[in-house]
Formats: sequence, C-alpha cells, structure tokens
Amino acid sequence: RCSALSSSLSQIVSSSAKDMKHRLGFLLQKSDSCDYGSSQGRKEKISSSQRVSQEEVRKWADSLENLIHHDRGLAAFRAFLKSEYSEENIDFWISCEDYKKTKSPAKLSPKARKIYDEFISVQATKEVNLDSCTREKTSHNMLEPTLSCFDEAQRKIFTLMEKDSYRRFLKSPYYLDLVSPPGAGCGPENCKRSHAHTLDCNSNIISQCA
Repeated sequence: RCSALSSSLSQIVSSSAKDMKHRLGFLLQKSDSCDYGSSQGRKEKISSSQRVSQEEVRKWADSLENLIHHDRGLAAFRAFLKSEYSEENIDFWISCEDYKKTKSPAKLSPKARKIYDEFISVQATKEVNLDSCTREKTSHNMLEPTLSCFDEAQRKIFTLMEKDSYRRFLKSPYYLDLVSPPGAGCGPENCKRSHAHTLDCNSNIISQCA
C-alpha cells in the first residue's frame, strides 16, 4: 500500500512540475513577444516622427522663415550652424521667441536679464554680432523690459542669418541630403527608393542637434 501511494504521489508531483514548466515557458514566451512588439512599436513611432515630406523640405528653400518655423527644419539648421560654430545666432532667436510668450509681468525682468547676459552684454558667453547702435538701444531697454525689448536685435540677427548662413545651409549636405539623397538614380524604381530613403534619412542630419 505504501509503495502504491508513494508511486501515485511521485506521478502527481511529476505531472504538476511538467505542467508548471509548460505554463511558465508559455508565459515567458508571451512576455518576450509583448516586449518585442512594444519595442518595435516605439521604434516605428520614433522613426515615423523623424520623417519629413519632400514637399515640406522644398519649402525650406523658399525662405528662412519657412525653415525655422518648422521643428525639423529648425533642428537641421541649428545642426548646420553648430558645425560652423555660430549656433549662438539661432539660440538667440529662439530665446527671443520664447521671451515674447511670457505671460507673467513679474518674469519679464529676470528673463530679459538672462537673455541679455547670455547674448548681448560685453561679457556674454554666446555674444551675437550686433552693431553698436542696436546693442546700445537694447541695453537701454533693460531698464524697463517689455515684450518687445529684443525685437530690433532679433530682426538684425535674423537678417544676418538670412543673408549669410542660410544661403550656405541650402548648399550644404545638411539640406541637400534631405532634398536629394546621394546615389539616387532617375529610373522609376530608383525614384521610389530615393523617395523612401529621403524620408528615412531625415533623422541622420536632424539627430545631430540634440
């Protein structure tokens, strides 16, 4: 009797262990599958968010305003300026745009002072190239900062970028590789691949602007 009972218990334990192992293996496999799917989904979402249509990229060549008012265009342009060690110009422009959105009067003075110290003062860490008249007028505006106190300085820097760095940007790989990928042929199949490659490769330049 004891022998039979022992044998039955062994079979039950063995059966339970196998069943548990099978279930555990299934759950782990399902978990891996979910993780992979989730990871792939995130990658596809990121890749999709980095794509820019050819139509949009071509508009960037129409004007500097079109370029820097598009998030990806602004990113590509800043990456180009950074390669020329002149990103302070676009950083100043961005800071001015942000400053003009200030809603609290109490925040105007400290924000204005921060921009002035960083980009305009004699000891500015990212001093922008302004003529003495504009610099003096902007310094005077610091006595009573308003939402428009940097307008003239911002316009001058915009014009400087428009006449100088923007034109070089349009001739640089930072733009040309987006609007016309290298190695693209003119046949129907090549054109299709060229279009797909262009959309996918937008991130190559844009990712440099962290």
